Amino acid sequence: MAVALDFPVFDADNHLYETEDAFTRHLPERHKDLFRFAEVKGRKKLLVRSQLTEFIPNPTFEVVARPGAHMPFYAGENPEGKTLRELTGEPMKAIPAFRNPVDRLRLLDEQGVHACLMFPTLASLIEERLKDDPDLTQVAIRAFNEWLHDDWGYDHEGRIFATPIVSPCDVEAGIAELDRVLERGARAILVRPAPVAGLRGTRSPFLEEFDPFWARVQESGVVVALHASDSGYQDYLNTWEGSSGEYVAFKPKTFAYVADGGRTIQDAIASAICHGMLDRFPGVKLMSVENGGQWVHLLARNLELAWKKMPKEFPTHPLEVLRRNVWINPFWEESVTGVIELMGADRVCFGSDFPHPEGLEDPLAFADELRDLPAADVERVMSTNMFELLGLPRPVGATRG
Repeated sequence: MAVALDFPVFDADNHLYETEDAFTRHLPERHKDLFRFAEVKGRKKLLVRSQLTEFIPNPTFEVVARPGAHMPFYAGENPEGKTLRELTGEPMKAIPAFRNPVDRLRLLDEQGVHACLMFPTLASLIEERLKDDPDLTQVAIRAFNEWLHDDWGYDHEGRIFATPIVSPCDVEAGIAELDRVLERGARAILVRPAPVAGLRGTRSPFLEEFDPFWARVQESGVVVALHASDSGYQDYLNTWEGSSGEYVAFKPKTFAYVADGGRTIQDAIASAICHGMLDRFPGVKLMSVENGGQWVHLLARNLELAWKKMPKEFPTHPLEVLRRNVWINPFWEESVTGVIELMGADRVCFGSDFPHPEGLEDPLAFADELRDLPAADVERVMSTNMFELLGLPRPVGATRG
């Protein structure tokens, strides 16, 4: 049981499990075979452009791992060296609360959570597998966002805020999709923390060629959630191990775990600062979700060193930009207080990753990690920051005693 809280909790990281037609329901007829399911050894698998993906072992989500099943692994309490599959144990059938907002609201009430950002699960594979084709990327994203609006809406009763995907890989199409989801009530958008698709290779979405997109983001005030995704870093890891193949969830390897820990989001935020986007558009709000928080210490050190060596390259001190434009959702199992000391309590947000197995079984247990902080800081992290970030009125009342 988590500590008692007497304020409305806002969870910055909840997840839904997609239905089988999430990618296909709204695909144009000419692209009807872009995503398909096929039976392989008695199990349904997803094909993208006729290529089998194992990114998620069970892409139908008919059965899923229990929420929090992998907590011992991520807490470093796995002396027997059990695999994630062994820790998963007996899976559970996906309950309605994982599939629709009406039932999810009831579950949030039971958990003592007032509001949440709602992220997809399987959809994070889209952009990496279409990274050579920006036009097709936009087609797939729009189709998914239509499904998301059908089944969840972007603002369900002012409590569940689903995050449509937006990519500036094609600037005009990206702006058009941004405007479309904003008109439908999106309070936050999901942008992959990775280079974007291109016909001649990938490049950072924070380069000047994408400025019209970021100008529109700044004008709208929408929150940009840089949620952990398949960001393509498996290719980099493969060069070290002499291997090939895609990133597969729930199959961690020691080298990848050490080498890639926080690298993706660190590079993304470094690009946003060093390539000047956050100076050109100081009103853009970037939020790192499910990337942990320990990476920010190394990034801050490197930014400070770069400033001392090349001060004329930065219109504004990079640490000032970092603390002005970036909010962070740390992992529950790491030093949350260390991130708060670096960034300030007003830039750190609670997220449970519920109902994923690597997240918290009881979302409010996150508050236990904050018990040594002043009550005002706990309330900021667990509540105030997200309401302020999204520009929402904060209701008065306790969540759970």
